[in-house]
Amino acid sequence: MTSLLIEQCQVAPPPHGGATELTLPLTYFDHIWFGCGYIRRILFYKLPISKLDFVQTIIPTLKHSLSLTLKHYAPLAGNIACPLNSSGYPELRYVTGDSVSVTFIETDMDFNHLIGCTGGQTSPGLAIQVTLFPNLGISVGFSNHHVACDGNTIVKFIRTWSLLNKFGGDEQCLENEFIPFYDRSVIKDPYEQGTIIWDEMKQNMPEIGDIIVTPPLDRVRGTFIIERDNIVKLKNLILSRRPNLSYVTSFTITCAYIWTCLIKSKFAIEEETIDEDVMEIFGCVADYRSRLNPPLPQSYFGNCLVTIASEASRVDLVGKEGFIIAVEIIGEAIKNQMKDEELILNCSWYREFCVVDMKRTLTIAGSPKFNLYDVDFGWGRPEKIEIISIDNSSGISMSISKYKDSDGDLEVGLSLPKIRMSAFAATFDHGLSFL
Repeated sequence: MTSLLIEQCQVAPPPHGGATELTLPLTYFDHIWFGCGYIRRILFYKLPISKLDFVQTIIPTLKHSLSLTLKHYAPLAGNIACPLNSSGYPELRYVTGDSVSVTFIETDMDFNHLIGCTGGQTSPGLAIQVTLFPNLGISVGFSNHHVACDGNTIVKFIRTWSLLNKFGGDEQCLENEFIPFYDRSVIKDPYEQGTIIWDEMKQNMPEIGDIIVTPPLDRVRGTFIIERDNIVKLKNLILSRRPNLSYVTSFTITCAYIWTCLIKSKFAIEEETIDEDVMEIFGCVADYRSRLNPPLPQSYFGNCLVTIASEASRVDLVGKEGFIIAVEIIGEAIKNQMKDEELILNCSWYREFCVVDMKRTLTIAGSPKFNLYDVDFGWGRPEKIEIISIDNSSGISMSISKYKDSDGDLEVGLSLPKIRMSAFAATFDHGLSFL
């Protein structure tokens, strides 16, 4: 397999009509992601295009529409600035001349296989790579630092770029939801947690540069679909056993099923006694924009996520009631935490998550609310979406999104050692076969 560089360039906002300088102080919602690093997504499109057409048509229009998009999302062309050796405060900073690194390459990798179901520091907020698979397709890859923004923001950026590319740069295609809201004063910090957390973090600040971590060689990626009919059957099963549960959603059902299948698959391949004292942990995040008082606009640029952790004993999760227990504790944790604004403002949710043993934790990337399968650059809908950064989790991370082909189905991505993936797939299919 070979890859050839076609062009490497820097794309900046247009010189006129946009901000010349924009500085956004980071909030406590941003600080917690310094240790997370870069989130990487790839969108694959079927498009039988030649290299000549790619160079003459695709590249110029993508660069033009990206520049127009950065007029609205200028901080993504800027840098995360961290004054580690002073009393200064970290910020997201854009000045004239800042730009996004964009790389265009050609590869002979198997496209059909890839879309199948298988001092001081500054760091850029975003980098992009567009890859041509001659006469087969195109992929568009994004690498954004989580400190700069959360999934809500980056998905709006991606959708804005795709719309401007599809409609020839006509900004009338953009609805208000795609125009970022930048006022950081709306984030209330009565307990001065922003300063406290930053002072704690800079004592042991991780490197925030874009260092690519190579995943273990024995890992493989797999995609699993939970159809709407099976989600409904699983919901009915839960409600027949726990009729008083008030938070039973497609998200909690799917996550609980994947979590219990993962735990069971571990002991299907290991001759190990299940220690009833060992706790397994489920971690997710929830968007808090609409729950703050007063609520933030959905177009707020940055992070506004709350971490939520649930735990259950390993022996309970592999038992007959394991799935039911998992749904119950995940749902209750989400419900209780999302209604407690005091807990959010004093950041106890963050401190609780800091002591979690990530090696025993299943974490979530993405959301069913982000329908990236609707992102159309003018080439049609994506054939496949991958969140590559789940490969680098110290525990296990799963991606979750709407499925491309039908409403109500959910798509889950996993990265596991090959033998563990086989055991998980068997457990996953076996459980659904009884519905």
